[in-house]
Amino acid sequence: MSAEQQPRIYLSPPDIGKQEQLFVQEAFDTNWIAPLGPNVNAFEEEFCDAVGAPHAAALCSGTAGLHLAMILSGIQPGDTVMVSTLTFIASVNPILYCGAKPIFIDSEEDSWNLDPKLLEEALEKLSKENALPKALVLVHLYGQSADIDPIMELCAHYNITVIEDAAEALGATYKERSPGTFGRFGIYSFNGNKIITTSGGGMLVGKTQEDIEHARKLATQARDNAPHYQHSEVGFNYRLSNICAGVGRGQLMSLEDKVNKRRQNFDNYVNALGDLPGVTFAPEASWGRHTRWLTCLTIDPTQANTDRETIREHLTALNIEARPVWKPMHMQPLFEGVPCFGGKVSEKLFEQGICLPSGSSLTEEEQSRVIEGIKDCFK
Repeated sequence: MSAEQQPRIYLSPPDIGKQEQLFVQEAFDTNWIAPLGPNVNAFEEEFCDAVGAPHAAALCSGTAGLHLAMILSGIQPGDTVMVSTLTFIASVNPILYCGAKPIFIDSEEDSWNLDPKLLEEALEKLSKENALPKALVLVHLYGQSADIDPIMELCAHYNITVIEDAAEALGATYKERSPGTFGRFGIYSFNGNKIITTSGGGMLVGKTQEDIEHARKLATQARDNAPHYQHSEVGFNYRLSNICAGVGRGQLMSLEDKVNKRRQNFDNYVNALGDLPGVTFAPEASWGRHTRWLTCLTIDPTQANTDRETIREHLTALNIEARPVWKPMHMQPLFEGVPCFGGKVSEKLFEQGICLPSGSSLTEEEQSRVIEGIKDCFK
């Protein structure tokens, strides 16, 4: 069988079971097809239990959650918001939605996440210039939390609101707690490639009932409490459907199994590829569990006699999906000229980093195809 005839191996496909179908069927049986409904309410409660958050609002995307968190944090046109440079653009776009301006912070090597030392240097400098940011979007990347404590301490000192982007880190831990529950707000994504999915969706968690009730109002076109349609602030159509929430409820029940399977995938890759020259796998930081949402590694071309792009293209030819590590935001054309503190770490990770198929439904046969495809490039 030629490579083109081999079944495609995806980076992180959905992994759906029978329980999801039961919840969705219940929505059909009871005619709760419209947005909101019993599955949405239950999903919010069950999610709070899963991550240890006091309050949650189920939304149509993680990006919507970030946007609402910005609004509730008072981000206004002309404000600045700090954010990790090594991230997906959805971490940054809501800053622009609010008319604010991003400031980027580089990664540290222990977790690939925002560097607390660089953050301290940046805040000291900006404080002297009377130009402190209004908020910080703290991204937890690829299933690994950032080093949260020193970052929270710095932001508290400078009175900066922390919004956690835990879109990629559901199931991870930081000192036995869930990332996303430390800041004023946290968001999670249930996009089709995430560790659990609702097809498309997200969750906003917050410290106070008042904040989350306000978020729900804004996400439902900001309709005031009146018998007629009355609106006193700008609203959005951001709520999650009852059908998608049913998928999420079923997915959440198997979260731990999905984390364990992805971690096993990672271990298998390390055992098979860890001795290849120039190969370094993304580390697991000392402060908590890495879910290995995606297995990521770097290829040093000076040692490997191959490079990231050669390997990626070879896997593509074998009908295997692999992707580069995120291109840093400060390197994106959209953000040309935007200030960035540091940059060398994330630039190197982008230049050398690759993400391998990591789904919880990945079979041994499929993983063997990926491994052999990579080894081909080292022969």
